[in-house]
Amino acid sequence: MIYSVSALAHILGAKLLGDPNSKVEHIFYDSRNIISPTHGVFIAFSGIRNGHNFMEEAYKKSIRIFICSHIPVVHPDATYLIVENPITALQKWAHHHLSSYQGLTTIGITGSNGKTVLKEWIDQCLWDEFSIIKSPKSYNSQIGLPLSILQIDSKHNLGVFEVGISKPGEMDKQEKALHPNIGVLTNVLAAHSEYFKNKEEHILEKIKLFKHSNVIIFPNEPSISKIIREIYPDKKLVSFGEDHSDIQLLKTTLKDNIALLKISIFGKVIEYTFPFTDHASIQNVLGLLAVLNEFEFSPNFIQEKLLQLQSVSMRLELMSGINNCTIINDSFNSDYQSLEIALHFLFQQNKPKKVLILSDIFQSRMPDAELYKKIADLVNSFPLQYILLVGEKTYKYKNLFTAMYKSFLSTTEVIKFLENQSIKDATILIKGARKFELEKVAQLLVVQSHDTILEVNLHSLLMNVNYFKSQLKPETKIIAMVKASSYGLGNFEVAEVLQYYHIDYLAVAYPDEGFKLRDKGIYLPIMVMNPEMSSYDRVIDYKLEPEIYSFRELDLFIQKLKEKNTAKRYPIHIKIDTGMHRLGFQPEETRKLGELLKDNDWIEVKSVFSHFAVSDVLEEEKFTRLQASKLNYSFDILVTILGYKPLLHISNSTGIINYPEYQFDAVRLGIGMYGYIDNEKALKKLENVITLKTVISNIHELKPGETVGYGRRFIVQKNRSIATLPIGYADGIRRIIGNGKGYVNIQGKKAPIIGNICMDMMMVDVTGIACKEGDTVIIIGENPSLKKYAEWYQTIPYEVLTSISPRVKRIYYRE
Repeated sequence: MIYSVSALAHILGAKLLGDPNSKVEHIFYDSRNIISPTHGVFIAFSGIRNGHNFMEEAYKKSIRIFICSHIPVVHPDATYLIVENPITALQKWAHHHLSSYQGLTTIGITGSNGKTVLKEWIDQCLWDEFSIIKSPKSYNSQIGLPLSILQIDSKHNLGVFEVGISKPGEMDKQEKALHPNIGVLTNVLAAHSEYFKNKEEHILEKIKLFKHSNVIIFPNEPSISKIIREIYPDKKLVSFGEDHSDIQLLKTTLKDNIALLKISIFGKVIEYTFPFTDHASIQNVLGLLAVLNEFEFSPNFIQEKLLQLQSVSMRLELMSGINNCTIINDSFNSDYQSLEIALHFLFQQNKPKKVLILSDIFQSRMPDAELYKKIADLVNSFPLQYILLVGEKTYKYKNLFTAMYKSFLSTTEVIKFLENQSIKDATILIKGARKFELEKVAQLLVVQSHDTILEVNLHSLLMNVNYFKSQLKPETKIIAMVKASSYGLGNFEVAEVLQYYHIDYLAVAYPDEGFKLRDKGIYLPIMVMNPEMSSYDRVIDYKLEPEIYSFRELDLFIQKLKEKNTAKRYPIHIKIDTGMHRLGFQPEETRKLGELLKDNDWIEVKSVFSHFAVSDVLEEEKFTRLQASKLNYSFDILVTILGYKPLLHISNSTGIINYPEYQFDAVRLGIGMYGYIDNEKALKKLENVITLKTVISNIHELKPGETVGYGRRFIVQKNRSIATLPIGYADGIRRIIGNGKGYVNIQGKKAPIIGNICMDMMMVDVTGIACKEGDTVIIIGENPSLKKYAEWYQTIPYEVLTSISPRVKRIYYRE
């Protein structure tokens, strides 16, 4: 993709200021991801985080071409393309680019879920038959789709793109950019339709993608089928499903890890062996068969490809490694685009030393010499300290890589090398094709390996931050609560991603938490809510900002500042007790406090704040408003006396939603960031952040009269299948939810917890569930949810999260 600025201005209808002869080859829209800026353009998107605010940062990183709606600071050596709406401009650009490749067949996939899996399976089946361009990862948004389209070049003859929407009116814009030849609808679920009046409106919006499609493939669900047939009676329509469908599932037989499928394809009955047994995968394969049939591939070809299908992982796992390393495991995808995304994620991490372990890349029909030149150019644009190359192809082209490297023909050789040559204090990206089983390298390098893990979805956490940010005024700051190890999720890992995404402030409970963050490179301002007086020395040394809640504490802290002879006024935060009666100055003490603080050369009041006690209890509105009134009263007195205006804050997560008028200068975001809020409407907008999961260790077939667990609390009444799980009350699962009160999720089905929960194990009833030893078990996640667990525990979600034992391994990932 190479465009002259003058040509781009014409395509976009932009006002051009600067050099019309400049060339554009790379697109950036996140100033943090600018690594190799040559011939790069920065697009300043508006939205929750306005890209125009980061144009100066992009300029400092040597970007000299900008697409924007206005210019905050004009630089004489920069070129500006001024447009009304940068997102619309990007979509125009994508439409023009796509129209330049008339020989390209495009497939557009939309739906509530299953889009990414279907796209990846099409690629896995056809990469050797076509030169495929596809959406990287799950790039399907108003920005992601056009960015994907702009990767098309003359070698490609098949494009497979996900298309997502979140609100009415968006699909018209997506369709203008893509207008696919083949349109595929995976499904439409009511759970994804909070922005739509009803399911029918949601379906109507989704299928706008197919306006210019020749073929539409869709699930034969009554409401979907009826609407599509009414809207598009003249197109070729291909339905898939179980009843009276063109691609019809007649019978499913499950055997071990294999599904035997009897399928009618336009009346011709064919049997296929399929390497997945879950319901979602079987539904996805029906859509896949419809696509493959449209290309007229033979049943034998299709069967061969089905047996080669691999599970799809669209996430980057972040884990603690040995020798003070951080491990990024992306050993499940092997293509150029996902490598680029993974490298950017690698360079988001805090440790300065970066290492790449890279295998051969298979999913490309490009000649090897050209492909590995392209890969090496990409890798060489990142300042890596070391590269380990795995495979015959990377071995052959190893000299193309400029960083220090070692090259191996097999994963076994890499493991032997790493067993004898340790890498220290680095972030290590493991990236490669499944064939090489690089997950074995990850297992070697991680600190610990247990069957029970807590997965933390950092992307969902950031989406939740963005949701709350959308409820705030642009100038309102966010203080992110990372106390108690980020509510049990992980102290540094959460703080690091918040820092990378420019959160304003962090807050911890005790100084030790702040010391650890500083030691690991967190440089954001950190507020300490309970600054122990014995730690004042180190609080100052580590540049932490203490909450001051009493005259005695204020006097002691100022004395310590004088002892250390600090060079400038030190930031503190004044706590006002407005009714919770834990810590804080009383409102009637604020005049005296102000006189003590006035003209004090040792301290600067950074903020004045209080805590809402019942912002989640709407029946207590009067008390909440009284608290806000007391805080305002105290703040006004302090500001008048001090002669300057600190930040003012009182709102927590529920306060942001229930009392938007009290967002003031800042808000403190805690449990809402982690996926929960005591407000049903807002809760629907939040994404699940944590998944506590384990595996089945053992399955017993029990007969009537036999018993399970300590105390023989469960007596078998009829033949039952009982599974043992390696998780118990030492991991944070309370005994109160045993004996049928709670359940776990296995293969999408509820398995009741039976008997007494043990210290390290618990038992569940899996009778009637097709499962085996080693299968994954969801303890807490989408279902059962954090909220459900709190109800079982008769407590609050905060306590559930913070009770998960430190011995449970945390894995962090980005989708």
